Amino acid sequence: MKQSPTIGLIGCGLMGKAMASRLIAGGAQVWGYDPQGVEGEGIEVCASLADLAGVCEWILYSLPNSKVALEVTDELLPHLTPKHAVADTTTGQPQEMEAMARTLGAHHIVYLEANVAGSSELLAQGKATLFLGGDQATLDRWDPILALLCEHRRVIGMVGAASRFKLVHNLMIGLHRAALAEGLHFASTMGFDPNEALAILKQTPACSEVMHLKGKRMVERAYEPPQARLSQHLKDVELMLQMGSEQGVELPLSQVHRMLLLKAQALGLGEADNSAIAEVYRPSKDPKG
Repeated sequence: MKQSPTIGLIGCGLMGKAMASRLIAGGAQVWGYDPQGVEGEGIEVCASLADLAGVCEWILYSLPNSKVALEVTDELLPHLTPKHAVADTTTGQPQEMEAMARTLGAHHIVYLEANVAGSSELLAQGKATLFLGGDQATLDRWDPILALLCEHRRVIGMVGAASRFKLVHNLMIGLHRAALAEGLHFASTMGFDPNEALAILKQTPACSEVMHLKGKRMVERAYEPPQARLSQHLKDVELMLQMGSEQGVELPLSQVHRMLLLKAQALGLGEADNSAIAEVYRPSKDPKG
């Protein structure tokens, strides 16, 4: 890219701040808008979506769900022109992502799905993977910006495909966390030291990336600061179950997973790291944060 891009970031939570840090480190100027407040070193603050559209050609969503993304799009649309390009990292309903693409496309504004596979910490380190959904021209237009975020970028298909595949990814990684929590608890009940059990398991075929990322947090009950919040994954699991129901597909493990996440949330752990699912196996009524 010949000159430093000016990127508008809508949503400055855990993932948004991680994206901003990568973009700024890559030489981009980042303007942020978030009704909850903008935090993050080097981010310029915009007072409104209109202000953000006025200074930024590139607009990047990092929002809680696709319902919020649709609302933002409706509010932002009057301030956009064909010079703008929108990319959306939100995990949400594929049908709603497709609807946003149609709405923006009707005004000759390009829209790209860019779902993040990995936590905010992995993204900040450049180790996450992006699942991309869009036509080739849009992919080519966004590629220099996305290259600043992470090296690994996989084109899944057209808009909607990336969101669907992100749910597959999140289903599997969430179940890995739940299995790890249950396995460590099982080891503990049989008299094995959790730290020693974790160290041994890491040297066996039972190991997964989740064990390296979340095992120590579970053993030490260290859920702050969060890499990704437990409540966010509960939202994802509920979306998976909804999508499964629409497809006529049963997801029995995800149904159990939802029950465990609801129990953890009832313990007050919704804002904690998603590794806090381990607390549902503990008898303590005072979970550690």
